Amino acid sequence: MSKIIKPTDYHTPLDPKQTEQGIVMIKEFFQQNLSTELRLRRVTAPLFVLKGLGINDDLNGVERPVTFPIKDLGDAKAEVVHSLAKWKRLTLAEYQVEPGYGIYTDMNAIRADEELDNLHSLYVDQWDWEAVIQASDRNIAFLKQVVRRIYAAILRTEFLVCERYEMIKPFLPREIFFIHSEDLLKMYPDKDVKERENLIAKKYGAVFVIGIGGKLANGEPHDGRAPDYDDWTTPGEDGQLGLNGDILIWYPVLERAVELSSMGIRVDKESLLRQLKISGQEDRKNLYFHQQLLTDQLPLSVGGGIGQSRLCMILLHKAHIGEIQASIWPDAMVEECKKIGINLI
Repeated sequence: MSKIIKPTDYHTPLDPKQTEQGIVMIKEFFQQNLSTELRLRRVTAPLFVLKGLGINDDLNGVERPVTFPIKDLGDAKAEVVHSLAKWKRLTLAEYQVEPGYGIYTDMNAIRADEELDNLHSLYVDQWDWEAVIQASDRNIAFLKQVVRRIYAAILRTEFLVCERYEMIKPFLPREIFFIHSEDLLKMYPDKDVKERENLIAKKYGAVFVIGIGGKLANGEPHDGRAPDYDDWTTPGEDGQLGLNGDILIWYPVLERAVELSSMGIRVDKESLLRQLKISGQEDRKNLYFHQQLLTDQLPLSVGGGIGQSRLCMILLHKAHIGEIQASIWPDAMVEECKKIGINLI
């Protein structure tokens, strides 16, 4: 069970009843704060979409979606969503949302190819959000402003949890630190990606790593990104590529960096075509979503996802995401966790 991180002398601060109450409190409070900070209204989202329209999120481009035939549609294939990155942008257009406003929704997904550990499950739940922006907002300064607003909502939620449960103490810093993935590579040239993230997160407590998807000086991307939602090839500050990034926090319970959100300014026509060419997926231009964007049917936008179970996990000081959500785990993992005081739902 080498995938399990085993915290020393772990003891959950909350019993099962308190944990369930805490989950409800966090989810209700955080989404209200997120909605207020970014001027979002809630919408209803699909669990699955039709295959072949280019709407499903491809994540890193290698994960297989859960697929099933629909009897009443002549066995046309549907895919369980990976996330709603592209669906949300279509919805912004359909609802004619004005610049400066947006939408959020509860996204539930199944990721069958996920490698299961303390932070990764077959079941994914997150707040997916998307907001309409102006062309003048497509810059790093605007992206940082959005990140700070999201982080402010996280801090307020942590304060609420600590007020409700006196045995839980706050650990998040008051400010989030920003760094480009290229600069992070320069700081730690002899470290791999996860080691770099751990070092920078431990140093600052909360970090937004800018520029995810494009190749760095070492010829490798910081992490993978699909070519058709986040913009990872447009130059930002100092000419560095990427108008997207990840929110990471240093989590003392597991003594490692934890990603809470992947987000960014979305592709416009030019960056979509550029990224499809770079990734060798220019055939996607003919898919429904891509045609809508290329023919100016979709607004410019910024958006992302924020892990619900992960946020609950770190704010309730849990050691495994399976203490927050019900999922399926290998029997050996369940037994190994039980030995160290981690009881999976």
